[in-house]
Amino acid sequence: MLRVTAYPLLLAATVVVAGAALGLEWDPARVSPLFLVGVLLYLALLERLIPHQRGWHPSTAEWRWYGVYFLLTMVGSVLAQLLVATAVGVVAPADPALPLGAEIPAALLSGSLAGYLAHRLGHTNRWLWRLHGVHHVPQKVNVANNGVNHVADIVVAQGAVQLTLALVGFSQESVLAAGMFTAAQGYFVHANIDVRIGRLNHVLASPEQHRLHHSTDLAEAGHYGSDLSLWDHLFGSFTWYPGREPAAVGLHDPTSFPATGEILASLLHPLHRAKRRRPPA
Repeated sequence: MLRVTAYPLLLAATVVVAGAALGLEWDPARVSPLFLVGVLLYLALLERLIPHQRGWHPSTAEWRWYGVYFLLTMVGSVLAQLLVATAVGVVAPADPALPLGAEIPAALLSGSLAGYLAHRLGHTNRWLWRLHGVHHVPQKVNVANNGVNHVADIVVAQGAVQLTLALVGFSQESVLAAGMFTAAQGYFVHANIDVRIGRLNHVLASPEQHRLHHSTDLAEAGHYGSDLSLWDHLFGSFTWYPGREPAAVGLHDPTSFPATGEILASLLHPLHRAKRRRPPA
């Protein structure tokens, strides 16, 4: 029963919290991090109750590393928000042309497309890959190592999404609601949980797809969308089919990046001279 209800419960909670935040005019600076903590606790519990692979649970040492990376990811998120905060305040209209019910889906689609393109560039541009590749070092996929990122990669990726939404002119309310869904999806797809969402895989991203994204086999490692899978279909990076599992996850070339536990070396890695090799497609 839990395998069937786990994802619908997450979606329902996202809608309820977003609706309450908008209706009661909660402070986004408070509701967003509290919501994220709730999502993390929920998914971490599910990883223990219905794990996909028990061997993918973090070790004690990995928990320490992931905690440091999570803090760095939060720093990157704050920096990204600061970089675009002025643009959001200036550009976002006080009275948007669309009603909020139509504006939220539009903001979700726009932000999702910007996120897809930024993520794909992180894999196809060799300079951006030296930032994003830090995320692909772990040889397991779980909700904790979703936070394993280079701080500059977070600034680039999240800044691109937020700046896109600001320049289009979406209201701060629609950006908040869309952002809550995107955050919940981003951690859900990394969760080491045994769930199947069936035909919804062709619309929404899922752990089934994202495990393929982390595959060491670059032929199947598409799925750059972490919230919606529509763009993967549109741009030819959708590789999932029912029952498909990666043989292994991690880097195609494990020697190209420092180990996850070498945190300082990982942060300094982009400053080293890049070897002339094609980034993974």
